[in-house]
Amino acid sequence: MSDSTDTLEPETSERSKVESWRLHVLIEAGYPLHVAERLAVSEADLHLAVELVDHGCAHATAAEILL
Repeated sequence: MSDSTDTLEPETSERSKVESWRLHVLIEAGYPLHVAERLAVSEADLHLAVELVDHGCAHATAAEILL
């Protein structure tokens, strides 16, 4: 009999890695930390988040669109 945390741990670890990577990309794109953190853990399209600011959209406006 296996503990339920055994099956959740790899998924949680992988999700954490993905969120960390997303946070890094968003910060590199110039998002303020508090906005980048919200976007990183959301289902927001990361490529669109970067593209919006690359095309001159303010970070706060881009976050409103994406969230």
